[in-house]
Amino acid sequence: MTRLSVNINKIATIRNARGGNMPDVLKAAINCENFGAEGITVHPRPDERHIRYSDVRAIRPALRTELNIEGNPIPKFMELVEEVVPDQVTLVPDAEDAITSNAGWDTVRNRDFLTGICSRLKSKGIRTSIFVDPDPAMVEGAALCGCDRVELYTESYASRYSADRETAVRPFVAAAEAARECGLGLNAGHDLNLENLEYYIRTIPWTDEVSIGHAIICDALYMGLERTIQAYLSKIRFF
Repeated sequence: MTRLSVNINKIATIRNARGGNMPDVLKAAINCENFGAEGITVHPRPDERHIRYSDVRAIRPALRTELNIEGNPIPKFMELVEEVVPDQVTLVPDAEDAITSNAGWDTVRNRDFLTGICSRLKSKGIRTSIFVDPDPAMVEGAALCGCDRVELYTESYASRYSADRETAVRPFVAAAEAARECGLGLNAGHDLNLENLEYYIRTIPWTDEVSIGHAIICDALYMGLERTIQAYLSKIRFF
């Protein structure tokens, strides 16, 4: 069964625009859980323009579900995740000035580096996921790095969905099948929304987890956070 992890970065972005503690990021994380989310995702960046490292430290002990921390494994990031020990770390190769994640790892060229990172995280009992493009070769490369899961970068699926959803999802099916053959768990994230989520999960029902933030917060402006989370859960709870 696919789990929904809610990325709360955008809530922190709103707070940081004015300073102070409105909206309260910790309260939002707890509410997301209370409203049905099965995990919370945060992606702290070095400039702390949305989620701050202090937020991660405050959120960790308060959660009843899973905490997934995304990020580029620079030394500061690694120190944080080894300190708070989340349930999952998703390794993302984003530049420090990236507005949002825009590519997966080249797991072949970065095999030695990623292998070392995965080993460090596993020694702490942290499940490790590597963010990859929908390319079976990159999935197979991730498996050789010693990770537990891959997260498929779904931007291209979302951007092509309206024009031809069958064509849009095809490379993701191939990558997802490669993950299954390699014995890897399977996550997905980026630009998934109420329009395109259900078809993706119906097509790749062995997806373990979807991580969604921007679309959920946008929809919550109109529908409210509780109703929005329930709407997203309905898109992955049809079996």
